[in-house]
Amino acid sequence: MMDVAWLALATFFATVGPVDVAAMFAVWTADQSPKQKRLTAVRGVLIATGILVTFALVGDVLLARLGISIAALSTGGGILLLLIGIEMVFARSSGGTSTTQDEAREAIAKTDISVFPLATPMIAGPGAMGAAVLLMANQSGNLSGQIMVIAGILAVMLFTLLCLLLATEIQRWLGVTGMHVITRVMGVLLTALAVQFIFNGIRQSGLLG
Repeated sequence: MMDVAWLALATFFATVGPVDVAAMFAVWTADQSPKQKRLTAVRGVLIATGILVTFALVGDVLLARLGISIAALSTGGGILLLLIGIEMVFARSSGGTSTTQDEAREAIAKTDISVFPLATPMIAGPGAMGAAVLLMANQSGNLSGQIMVIAGILAVMLFTLLCLLLATEIQRWLGVTGMHVITRVMGVLLTALAVQFIFNGIRQSGLLG
């Protein structure tokens, strides 16, 4: 079970990117009071947690309704995570784990960013949602494993909240270079995990005999 727990923690940490989220949060809330920042952070994390847990819990039902096999999800989800991991290694962004340029511009003009773009797509983005469904599907029929996946979501969300509450300090401590180093390291890890998901999906599909 610990293997599942560590896999969930690593995957969600990489796809959510708490440090990157905190850096953007510090920019977007620069004009807010400390109380407003706390309320925005708490609300955003709670909403994102609800989104990810919901995706994790209804993933099996959704897959069954759409006729998608575990093998197909593992392969497709692995490809999505692989693309996100590659972008993280090169410190680029296309919206898989963060906002696009258009979304960032819209966020600057909003007075309440807790739902959009903080909760989604910054925290609960496509990569994190896909990872939640994929990890839960891989533990289908294994209640203990699924509990570990949910626990992984909650642990990363708690850490994300901590990062948001300390966003200004983190931005000052790490700087742009420090945040890029963390992003690249997590990108390498996510890339390796993604390739493993792809291998698992191909093996489960029976295409190789």
